[in-house]
Amino acid sequence: MSRALLGFGAALGVGLLAGVLYHVIGVPTPAPPWWALCGLLGIVGGETGVAAAHDRRNRRRRPRTAQPTTAEGSSTA
Repeated sequence: MSRALLGFGAALGVGLLAGVLYHVIGVPTPAPPWWALCGLLGIVGGETGVAAAHDRRNRRRRPRTAQPTTAEGSSTA
């Protein structure tokens, strides 16, 4: 699994746990659910957009050269 996917899974798990705790204790959530989801969507979208723009800019600056492929991570026993 990729590191990003593990991070998203951990965040989802913690969020679900917090939701269950709020429900069990009977405390209202700190933000209305739709506002909170819109905010989280904006954060993820902004982070993804900035990363994509940064990668695209770096690809344009880097000259394209053929690099030899190597088998990284392979071990010989």
